[in-house]
Amino acid sequence: MLANLMYATVYVTDQDRALEFYTEGLGLEKRVDFPGPDGRFLTVGVPGSPVQIILWSHAAAAGQPRGMGQAVAPGPVILETDDLRKEFEILRRRGVAFVEPEPVDYPFGVRVEAVDPDGNRISLRQQRKP
Repeated sequence: MLANLMYATVYVTDQDRALEFYTEGLGLEKRVDFPGPDGRFLTVGVPGSPVQIILWSHAAAAGQPRGMGQAVAPGPVILETDDLRKEFEILRRRGVAFVEPEPVDYPFGVRVEAVDPDGNRISLRQQRKP
């Protein structure tokens, strides 16, 4: 039986630049940095969460959905917060770029899409409380 989600992969063209964005911009922590035989295995994660994001070196736009710029699609990673509007202001001050100028209210809660240096969307969400 499957027990846990271990990794999600985000394809990046420059692992050092991506590491800076995900740690200094989004505030994630570096977990693993191993120069393996298939390339550098680099992961980050939300402090206290067992799930890790692999920042895998690959060609530009690898792993991006087709028609990326045509419609709002969720990012390959969705991060949750208890106060998205507050988090949005903190991240914007750190220089994080967003698709929308402000978080947007939806029936499920609040959402905004951040964009990493390679154009990958990182969805930030706050679930609506019952």
